[in-house]
Amino acid sequence: MRVYNFSAGPAMLPIEALTVAQSELTDWKGSGMSVLEVSHRGKDFVACAAETEQLMRDVLSVPDNYKVLFLQGGASGQFDAIPLNLTAVGDRVNFINTGQWSAKAIKAAKAQGLDVSVIADQAASGYTDTPAADSLVIDPSAAYVHYTPNETIGGVEFGYVPNTGEVPLVADFSSTILSRPINVADYGLIYAGAQKNMGPSGLCVAIVRDDLLGKARPGTPSIWNYAEMAAADSMLNTPPTFGVYLLGLILKWVADLGGLPAMAERNRAKAEALYGYIDASSYYSNPVAADSRSWMNVPFLQANADLDKAFVAEAAAAGMTNLAGHRSVGGMRASIYNAMPAEGVQALIDFMTDFERRNG
Repeated sequence: MRVYNFSAGPAMLPIEALTVAQSELTDWKGSGMSVLEVSHRGKDFVACAAETEQLMRDVLSVPDNYKVLFLQGGASGQFDAIPLNLTAVGDRVNFINTGQWSAKAIKAAKAQGLDVSVIADQAASGYTDTPAADSLVIDPSAAYVHYTPNETIGGVEFGYVPNTGEVPLVADFSSTILSRPINVADYGLIYAGAQKNMGPSGLCVAIVRDDLLGKARPGTPSIWNYAEMAAADSMLNTPPTFGVYLLGLILKWVADLGGLPAMAERNRAKAEALYGYIDASSYYSNPVAADSRSWMNVPFLQANADLDKAFVAEAAAAGMTNLAGHRSVGGMRASIYNAMPAEGVQALIDFMTDFERRNG
């Protein structure tokens, strides 16, 4: 039986894409092999990768002066790859720190010998909000400005795109990509791990503006050298073939539903329903500032924290899994990525109502 999987990642994927993958698993394109078994150099997979890239460009409206790269190592690998590609040792970079994933990127940049200036740090709020847009002071000499549009753990999301002027804006879109339209041209580099909205873990997509290519430090590993990977169509080594294939199926699903505008309406409605229920409750609460709430990751607390384990266990028994909050913050967290249907959110609301009735 399929459950409503509220995991923050690897996350619930659209059943429509999974069903196609299941039907093709033992015989892809009449080859007598699965896509997991075919050569990445063969014409069928080369065509598959090219189609997936074009779908990514079409769905996200990627401008022609950007490269789309399929990489390995996840978003965490990019914490090191970005400094290696965009800076020299000692360069100044600006960071906005809104939570644990921002902090990890900052730590990696420092380890790469950069002069890291944190231009906003939301520690005072316990990382439950985002800085005011007009409070950001960008260093014009910075090699780039980095931020995390959506913090998966804290459920904090930017409601705006930082204006960095001529300084390239770099963004970790791992937990919000494909959830709504974005203007790719606002960014110098976008990167995202696949395991939220794009497919299985193991694949990372990077979208890099052309003028940022060719600047890698000597000794940068070739599989993380953006220019080299772009020149090789992301196939310097064996790519994560199943991830690329499944991303293509998911992009087709998004397109069939009406593209990112339709996905935005779907996701907005789900988030509004869940936040609306929590805000109207005297038993449940959400710790994030109202203007910084994530559409994708909704943390919530109950009045009696001693019942958190019971809540999670009973929800799982009722077919709603992975609702425990991150170990560093506790409580509960419902991740409602693209594949989570409105019915899943309503089932959670109904369960929360019943749990409060029995325990409140």
